[in-house]
Amino acid sequence: MKKAITLFFIGLMVFVFDTKIFNDTIFNIYYKYINNDNVKIISNENLLKENQYHNNINSNYIKETDDLLVKNKNDLYNVYFTAVNRGYDNLTFYCDKNYKTCMDDINKLDEENSSFSYINQLVKVFNSYSTIESTYFNGRVDIKINKKYSDNDIKKINNELNKIIEELHINDYDDVKEKIKVFHDYIADTNTYDNDKVDNNDNTYHSDTAIGTLFEGKSICSGYTDTMSLFLDKLNILNTRVATKDHVWNALYNNGKWLHIDLTWDDPVTSSNSNIIQYNYFMIDTDELNRIDNEGHNYNKEIYDFIN
Repeated sequence: MKKAITLFFIGLMVFVFDTKIFNDTIFNIYYKYINNDNVKIISNENLLKENQYHNNINSNYIKETDDLLVKNKNDLYNVYFTAVNRGYDNLTFYCDKNYKTCMDDINKLDEENSSFSYINQLVKVFNSYSTIESTYFNGRVDIKINKKYSDNDIKKINNELNKIIEELHINDYDDVKEKIKVFHDYIADTNTYDNDKVDNNDNTYHSDTAIGTLFEGKSICSGYTDTMSLFLDKLNILNTRVATKDHVWNALYNNGKWLHIDLTWDDPVTSSNSNIIQYNYFMIDTDELNRIDNEGHNYNKEIYDFIN
């Protein structure tokens, strides 16, 4: 989402699931005549492990789980969240024989932006996905997670962030807020909003990622937000990305309180194309966020229940 002279909204998140669906009749026959109550779980090599980008933030709405026999939609969400948050490339789980709508629920995951798609914002940036492929048969589900950022992207981004931190002397500042402000202003100064991507689906720039923000000077809200989140990680500051249906921004935990940063709206589009920086959405608490914009930043309090 972007704030201009007048406010306008962009669609943020595109979540794609490539699903191979076997006929439901086969599924029912399997459970009726073949499957028994004792489902043997095939071992997942990565289970109980997590990569270095694991996020310790857990909403009460969706949680990590080690139970790979899903019995309802909540279990289903938790398994997918676990796989993404722990950085797995793939995972196998099973639908309980009494969970009759399991396959239908998997097939509908990409349609449920109000719930499932928030997984991508609750995990660390480098664990977020571009697509998830789900293949299921006989109650077994194999998922393949295609990451938003490649290993080469991660190396490139980390090197650039380290370079920026050094060149801006950010570690010379004692105050956390001042450190973040210096980076906030740098990104605003070096970026313009990619209207062509939003309005015309022009993919010239990688503006929905930190690649576009750090190397191409073009961003939309997800690019701004990913970049700020990665910077906050460099400072070891607990943070998350907060999403609505149409927008995303950052929240960070500082001095015992959650605060919001919306770099997209602090770097507005102007009619004269002049580059200005604002601080209306810089490290403000939730009450202030609601006071100045209760519509565009009206996030789901049930999902983000840890933000006070």
